Amino acid sequence: MDIREIGKKYKDYVIEKRRYFHENPESSLNEFETSKYIKAELDRLKIPYKTFEPTGIYATIKGNKDGKSVLLRADMDALEVYEKNDVCYKSHNEGRMHACGHDGHMAMLLGAVNILNDIKEELNGDVKILFQPAEEVAQGAKNFLAAFDAKKEADAAFAIHLWADVPSCKISLEKGSRMGAADNFIVKIKGVGGHASMPHQTIDATVVASSVVMNLQTLVSRHTDPMKPLVITVGKFISGTRTNVISNEAVLDGTIRCFDEDVYQSIPADFEKVIKGVCDAYGATYEIEFKRMIPPLFNDENISEILRQSATTLYGEDVVVEYQRTGAAEDFAYISRQIPGSLAFVGIRNEEKGLIHPHHSDYFNIDEDALEVGTNLYAQFAYDFLNK
Repeated sequence: MDIREIGKKYKDYVIEKRRYFHENPESSLNEFETSKYIKAELDRLKIPYKTFEPTGIYATIKGNKDGKSVLLRADMDALEVYEKNDVCYKSHNEGRMHACGHDGHMAMLLGAVNILNDIKEELNGDVKILFQPAEEVAQGAKNFLAAFDAKKEADAAFAIHLWADVPSCKISLEKGSRMGAADNFIVKIKGVGGHASMPHQTIDATVVASSVVMNLQTLVSRHTDPMKPLVITVGKFISGTRTNVISNEAVLDGTIRCFDEDVYQSIPADFEKVIKGVCDAYGATYEIEFKRMIPPLFNDENISEILRQSATTLYGEDVVVEYQRTGAAEDFAYISRQIPGSLAFVGIRNEEKGLIHPHHSDYFNIDEDALEVGTNLYAQFAYDFLNK
């Protein structure tokens, strides 16, 4: 089966769809027009689908023979970013932009849907197609898993992320740890306010919170195995009202990233232990709002090996490159914790075309030549998993 040859006839189709999605970005949990557009494409192809809240689409391409099932996933949501690119397909929705490549993910999966629908008589099993909302707020995968029992739906799962640090049209698909966990926190430190000239009558929340910020870093430098990366970032620190008033409350807002499961499991208790110790020492009290956003993403060894074979079948050994794991998080991790899964990075960086800007940048853009690679990889992997 020559997937690459079949895919050629959908190259322009995929670019057209990507540009439509780029022009019409929608925020997380509000992808209503995007969802309607995708459903119209599935209707045209007579592919049945189900929906889940609020905008998710779950379709099935049934093969000619009974067998396994494989799930292919693309995310749908855009970001609250004002686009600065001067392109003919610039965002029409001011303050909204596909600045992370999800427009390309949807377009590639639609391309793969067309290919797989063309060859469904050759498939030994079913292809499950997931267009997932709300990846950026770590809600879409949870909504899907609440609506469907993933373990009963598919035997394997595969997702692609177009990646700005990988050379265009190259593929990174390493086994094991791939993307980081993401936890968010808000910590309120409560002290006793007073006059700036009489600190002995107060419990200075600014000082306490500053100590918390510094001591949290000992979880990284003195508590965690240095071979297991951990990042704790306080991105927001609010305390005080004016120069001659000692603050009675401080608020710390931040995020935690890690890769290893044991570190991920130990973080909440260790985090509170540090805060409690500091506050007890100063006589302050605290409140913690700790949100587990996304767990670490691990690529299943067997699925990654099939992916490698699929990639080399399409483009030869040279298409595969190694790329370090990244602290960015991806809620596909929830799905791959339920069924064996893998996420591949398909490169979109092209310095000659000026496509060098990072994800979430207002100048982010992709090399559209890579869309054909991702489209074919979706389809080839599904074919290989079901038929081999």
